[in-house]
Amino acid sequence: MDLGLEGNAALVAASSSGLGKAAATALAREGANVVVNGRDEQRLDDAVAEIREVGGGDVVGVSADLTDPDAAETLVERTVEEFGGLDHLVTNAGGPPSKSFAETTEREWYEAYDLLVMSVVRLVREATEHLQADGGGSVVTSTSRSVKEALDDLVLSNSVRMSVVGLEKTLSRELAPEVRVNAVLPGAHRTERLEYLVQNAVDRGEYDTYEASLASWTDDIPVGDLGDPEEFGNLVAFLLSERASFVNGEAVTVDGGSGRSNL
Repeated sequence: MDLGLEGNAALVAASSSGLGKAAATALAREGANVVVNGRDEQRLDDAVAEIREVGGGDVVGVSADLTDPDAAETLVERTVEEFGGLDHLVTNAGGPPSKSFAETTEREWYEAYDLLVMSVVRLVREATEHLQADGGGSVVTSTSRSVKEALDDLVLSNSVRMSVVGLEKTLSRELAPEVRVNAVLPGAHRTERLEYLVQNAVDRGEYDTYEASLASWTDDIPVGDLGDPEEFGNLVAFLLSERASFVNGEAVTVDGGSGRSNL
């Protein structure tokens, strides 16, 4: 299916690895021009090179730390400078520490809010005027399935990410009809973030081996496997495209059916 994204300008936050990189890759493959973002310049350069190999659009890397209040302005301005506008925004950020409530410090609560919520606020605020121009654009914010079902030892993600979905739903009404806004709620995918969580469980003594810890992630997934980041990226690209023009204000769970929430 041709998503009609060729020549569009897209900014994907935290996209030098993981699911953010998968989203940027899918957009570039569809012919969109994409700004890829990350903090580690070497990893960012590597990601840009990889995405250029599979994409038809132009790919530019911009180093910025999303917890820096000036990062959003830098990213949006660079996108507009490079591509002459901004049609699509994907907000995304690395996950907070895996801890229980008792282990989590007050500082970590504020850091998680700054990373997961304020990065979205700043990016959308900077991007809105550009997204509304020339017929309108679209936003997808990547959060986690933990907003629907609390996960063990992820108190920060369980609590703070819910604010992003509340913001997404509000924006879907305030920015319409020019701009559509949706959220994706990924479950367990084959990413470096998952590897971190798997190893963390071993370090806490919950499992004897890495393999046993990894198996625990697939035991309760009805489809029997972890998610493929490429498929996740394809979903993000679809939601951003005009092929999803009547999809607005939705929070789409992508977890292989592992969640037990009815909504």
